[in-house]
Amino acid sequence: MATPEERIAGLGLSIPEVARPVAAYVPSVRSGDHVYTSGQLPFVEGVLADTGKVGAEVTPERARELAAVCALNAIAAVKAEVGELSRVRRVVKVVGFVASDPSFTGQPLVVNGASDLLGEVFGEAGTHARSAVGVAVLPLDAPVEVEMIVEVG
Repeated sequence: MATPEERIAGLGLSIPEVARPVAAYVPSVRSGDHVYTSGQLPFVEGVLADTGKVGAEVTPERARELAAVCALNAIAAVKAEVGELSRVRRVVKVVGFVASDPSFTGQPLVVNGASDLLGEVFGEAGTHARSAVGVAVLPLDAPVEVEMIVEVG
């Protein structure tokens, strides 16, 4: 059976360096059998991949792609905390924040970008509880932010 790292490579992706915090926090914290990630923005090689509100400057399709980037950054934070992603027993909870134009109501479809990637990487263990929240603005004018809680063994 393929490891999560091998599944990521099979998707044509690679685990990025852990995104540097933009304020006073750490990318992840382990407490017992759980790792909590801080909210991850769609940074690619240290640069925010896009800015603006979904439904205005950013299309829902692009935001969905950016949510997957956020999830990949969260995966990197988990890996930095536990070493091997095969230690992840389950993705427990995902919270996605979508900077939304006031008329935009498709937040769940945007956050599916993160959920779908987690399912591809972790299989059944990637099935999780989730919230998809529309907000007025996110740090650095990012369109999407994703955080997650995973159980590790």
